[in-house]
This record gives sequence, C-alpha cells and structure tokens, in this order.
Amino acid sequence: MKPFGYHQPGQIPDAAKLLTSIEDSKLVAGGMTLIPTLKQRLASPVALIDLSKLGSLMGITDDGATITIGAMTPHAVVAASKLVQTKIPGLAALASMIGDPAVRSRGTIGGSVANNDPAADYPAGVLGLGATIITSTREIAADNYFLGLFETALEPGEIITGIRFPVPLKAGYAKFKAPASRYALVGVFVAKFADGVRLAVTGAGPGVFRVPPMEAALSGSFDPSAIAAIRIDTDGLTSDIHAEADYRAHLVTVMAKRAVDAALS
Repeated sequence: MKPFGYHQPGQIPDAAKLLTSIEDSKLVAGGMTLIPTLKQRLASPVALIDLSKLGSLMGITDDGATITIGAMTPHAVVAASKLVQTKIPGLAALASMIGDPAVRSRGTIGGSVANNDPAADYPAGVLGLGATIITSTREIAADNYFLGLFETALEPGEIITGIRFPVPLKAGYAKFKAPASRYALVGVFVAKFADGVRLAVTGAGPGVFRVPPMEAALSGSFDPSAIAAIRIDTDGLTSDIHAEADYRAHLVTVMAKRAVDAALS
C-alpha cells in the first residue's frame, strides 16, 4: 500500500469535516472492500477516516412498524439479532449469507450500502424492503439511492448513520453465489406488504434493480408459481467469466421463486 494519513474521529460532525476538508480522503468502516483495494493499489487516498470509534452508529432498535440498524453494525450482529430474526427474518438470513465468518464479523451494513457493489447482498434487501437510508444530513428513499455501478445518491461529506427498514408481512432472500468470493451471481430479495410486493435483484447487472412484472404477479398471488413463466430480458445484464447474461436472466427467475419459498417458510 502507498502511505496515507489516518484519522479516527469520535463524533459524526468531526468525521464529516475531515471528509470534506481533506481532498481525496475515504471513509473506512469494516474495510472489507477498501483494504484489499488499497493493497492492490487500485485506490490511493490521501487519508483514511476510520468510523470505528463512532459507537452511536452501532446497534439495532425497534420502532414498532420499522427497525433501524446503525451503519457500523456488523453483518454477524444483524444475522444473530433476535429482533431482526423475529421482525424481518429474510434480512437476518441475507446477513448470514454474506462472505465468510471473518467478513461477517468485520463488514458493516453501512459500508456495504455506501460501496454499492453490484454483486453485494445488502442492496437487494434495502431496495426490496423499500428502506430509508439515514445520513448525517438527510434521509434518502432506497428507490432514489442506488444510481448505478458503485454509484449512490450520497453527496460529498455525507455519511450514512443508519438504515430504517419497514417490517413486511413476509420476506425472503435467495442467491446463487460465486463459490470463491460468495458474492451473488444473482440474488433476489422479495417482501410482501399490505399494499403489494417488492422484489429486488443483485448480481445480475451493473446495479441492484426491481422487476415490476414479478412484483405485479406476486401481488396477485404470493406463490412461486405466479412468476414461474416470467422471463427476464438479457439487455443490460452482466456477462463475465462467471456467467453469461442469458444464464443470469434464467437465475433471476429461479432465485425469485426460491426467495418466495423462503418467505413463505
């Protein structure tokens, strides 16, 4: 790695000030993506701003119709939380499928959502549940947050502090994972609410996206058979060494059916 400055602020305003005042600085949460990137010299920030001392950004609270997860809460804590397992078991299941035990112990929900890797699991859960991203300056609806490949609606100096999830009637997640990285070749999160169904796909394209035809079909009948005949257009889907676009399109339907099965069970 190339040399860089290191800061460990104790307050959110201090972290935001450092981020805006030091040009080409980066926030580090769990570091599961950033540290390997630095080691490979794919990024060379002037300084890292470590958020690990911001204890207020860690924890899970029950707000009745919603639960809020602090940005620095590790994946393993979300997976093991009795509150999440009771309120949104599909989200707890998603967290349990991320990476390996070491990644789940260090990686954080805020870091994952801020990074917006096109094959990450959490974006599917956030978009599928219609969550709200809470930052140091405002609140952003999930439908307006994910903009594209590693691109989000976050402004310079803006820090994710938590994510608020509405509690669905049912929710489930299923993914076909790359055996080495455990990233999703395709992952599908489905959530049933009183006013309809939301379904979000990760891993298949340059960013997480919803599938309106599947949402409409499942709103009429929340059963895997309702979407069995729906085919996904390959236009815009990813083709790489792991899977071609047509295979990923097929996997979307397969994983969507499994996600509905998981929600029902």
